[in-house]
Amino acid sequence: MKLVSVQIQNYKCIEDSGEFKVKKLTCLAGKNESGKSALLQALRRLNPVEESERNFNRLKEYPHHKEFDPDESNVITANWELSDDDLAYIEEGIAPGVICNRKVIVKLGYSSNHREWDFDFDESKIIPFLVSKVSALGEDLKRDALKFSTLQELYDDLTSEDELDDDEHELLELLKNDFPNNDPCAKISRLLDKLLPSFLYFSNYGILQGKVSVGQLMGKLNDEASQNEGERIFLALLELLGTNVNELEEIENYDEKKVKMETFSKRLTDKIREHWKQNQHIEVDFSREAGEPNDPHPFNVGNVFHLRIKSHHQHRTVEFNERSSGFIWFFSFLVWFSQMERRYGNKLVILLDEPGLSLHGKAQNDLLGYIKDDLLPKYQVIYTTHSPFMIDPDNILNVRTVANKVTEDGAMLGTKVSDHPLKADAQTLFPLRAALDYGITQSLFIGEHCLLVEGKSDKLYLQWFSKRLEKQGRTGLDYRWVITPVGGIDKFHNFVVWFAGNDLGVAVVADFHSGDKGKVNNLRGLELLGDGRVFSANNFVEGHDEADIEDMIGRDLYVELINRCYALEDAKKLPLQKSNDAYIRVVEEVDEHFRTVVTEGDFFDDHLRPAIYLMEHESEFQDVNGLCTALDRFEQFFKKVNALLP
Repeated sequence: MKLVSVQIQNYKCIEDSGEFKVKKLTCLAGKNESGKSALLQALRRLNPVEESERNFNRLKEYPHHKEFDPDESNVITANWELSDDDLAYIEEGIAPGVICNRKVIVKLGYSSNHREWDFDFDESKIIPFLVSKVSALGEDLKRDALKFSTLQELYDDLTSEDELDDDEHELLELLKNDFPNNDPCAKISRLLDKLLPSFLYFSNYGILQGKVSVGQLMGKLNDEASQNEGERIFLALLELLGTNVNELEEIENYDEKKVKMETFSKRLTDKIREHWKQNQHIEVDFSREAGEPNDPHPFNVGNVFHLRIKSHHQHRTVEFNERSSGFIWFFSFLVWFSQMERRYGNKLVILLDEPGLSLHGKAQNDLLGYIKDDLLPKYQVIYTTHSPFMIDPDNILNVRTVANKVTEDGAMLGTKVSDHPLKADAQTLFPLRAALDYGITQSLFIGEHCLLVEGKSDKLYLQWFSKRLEKQGRTGLDYRWVITPVGGIDKFHNFVVWFAGNDLGVAVVADFHSGDKGKVNNLRGLELLGDGRVFSANNFVEGHDEADIEDMIGRDLYVELINRCYALEDAKKLPLQKSNDAYIRVVEEVDEHFRTVVTEGDFFDDHLRPAIYLMEHESEFQDVNGLCTALDRFEQFFKKVNALLP
């Protein structure tokens, strides 16, 4: 089962989050006190791995400013999509074809603390399947049974007879056993309960112990409740190595112990180096040594496990617990999560509340890489953050913004979640914008060939049209070009100087209109750039002396995009037919329309929003007016700019 969307209501600071979509990896981004943690805490109650976390507590968790209303006691509404294996499992237990729709909904709230499933099914498919199980059922009885479309009708017919034949009795017993109370919904719900993934919620991230008394640990092996978090993670470390306490304690031969410990040390070194990019010049040293009499209790008797880290630069080892707090946290996280499948199985949705807060920004990026590389192939992951380094700029549409909304008159609306990552207040958007800016900055240093554009919307348009052309087997933008928004035409010069000075290939694509023509021509005159490396939009729009990239898209397609993006209807819609006195450039026409018709004085100044809408609603623009012409223009541009590459 795959989680598709979620809505949380009536939980702590959340009156109604609104329904929000869930991806394979979903990031809930928002500032402190926005309700991010409450969202995860509520969601885990749907099917927690720990039984103690299952039930809601109405007194503690129902919003305190509201009087409890049994009719508004639902908390979780979760939409799921069934896989082929899920359908086969249900059909095996009920009947082939019984489920009409892969989409199922489950709800959970205060009143019963019992999951309620909603699904589309065809009860008429069940009776033929039941009848087929009774091999001795006569043809006449089969025909009689197949006349009924519900189990209740079949049951009433069978029980209305004073005496049943053996085959009729077998059919009745089968009906009673398989469907108590003649209720197929109850059985389908039980099967869905078995398919439902468990929710594993983490907010307190335990720290691995670097020194462990073997005797003390062995005394706790059969009583997990007595183990502290550090000891549980240490046991997970041994499981990761494919060994256990008893096996290691039984080693009495020095050479055998030496070889095993060196092998284990090498495995741990490879594991941490794979994901911890901050320092590749370290080794993990794992050993079992006899306790020294002068060591503190309990490390002064029996054997002691030691975990030490060796630095190549310092040529010595230090206790694991003496390393930086960030390294300790990251190592502990890797060890613990490497054993998730063994401990809890592979039917999991992992909920991570603010992971990696103690990590440096680059290390947070390493953590995000670990989540994507090691967790996502097996699980869905939902995590919260307010750090820009825990947001993947290449997958910004997987972000859901979380904010505590207030009306204009000061009334609290509670926590709201938005599927549109760039539609929120400035403080909520800060980590997203920072992540985008950081991703853009990073591209400056890794791109051997940089295509400079004025803004982020230009980048999105180029990517969208390149992708569409490639799907048609036509020429898109060569993958070697790194598209870099510079923030406006005035910044091109500095970027060109910096790039060219670092021996990077540079090309520029700029808007071309009154006031900026001189700046574009000045760029063309830069010796650092060379000939033919400055492209202006008007070169690809026939009959236009002035043009933006939106004119390359074309008026027909861009007007359709604006109308859909802003849901303009009736008199507020941009007309499909261009008026005789309209501006040449389509963005000027749109600006004039917004100022005079749509918003009564406000300018159209958000060029990024339509670009995001186009990216998010690609299916809406499969066959619209102007698309073919736009594709031709962009292909012409891509061919020319690709020709600059070696």
